[in-house]
Amino acid sequence: MVPAIQDIFTAGTDTSSVTSEWAMSELMKHPRVMAKAQAEVRQVCKGKETIEEDDIQKLVYLKVVVKEALRLHPPGPLIPRASRENREVKGYMIPNKSHVLVNAYTIARDPEYWDDPEMFKPERFDQKSVDYTGSDFQFLPFGTGRRMCPGVTFGVANIELPLAHLLFHFDWSLPNGMKPNDLDMDEAAGLSINRKNNLYLVATAYCHPMN
Repeated sequence: MVPAIQDIFTAGTDTSSVTSEWAMSELMKHPRVMAKAQAEVRQVCKGKETIEEDDIQKLVYLKVVVKEALRLHPPGPLIPRASRENREVKGYMIPNKSHVLVNAYTIARDPEYWDDPEMFKPERFDQKSVDYTGSDFQFLPFGTGRRMCPGVTFGVANIELPLAHLLFHFDWSLPNGMKPNDLDMDEAAGLSINRKNNLYLVATAYCHPMN
């Protein structure tokens, strides 16, 4: 049991930090979304010195921001599986015990399932009852089936709560007079898709009114 728990925490922390960095990148790239998400966090937690875990359930817009970040930047872009029987898929025969890679990254950007798939639009999830359960095959950031990520709840919480704190306690800007359009979104290849270049931001502490 101990190795399984260790795997959950290891996988949940690395992928969560990568996703949080992408979420901040997208927010900085899209000031309208940043302003809306930040306003929600500060309104819901108005009068508080910090954010409690229970507050997260009230942050409806923040949750769809995280979903959209996971759609565009899934922490596990390729999902490994093995077939259990001979199966024909679109004219291709997949023999039993074949190793298969499901391309979750490409599926999440498929125009057949998503309008403007390359655009960061959190509001798209207002019209879609799509969740992390793996039953919505166009959205598989944590995989699906019996082999889906066992740490999904921990992983999502490990993104939402830190991101809410970042938006609640600080105002953010790009360094050296950079404009949002100047921010590069290049990806580095790997088991999880990190930013190719580090994200540098300027944080200014926000003074919260207490009433």
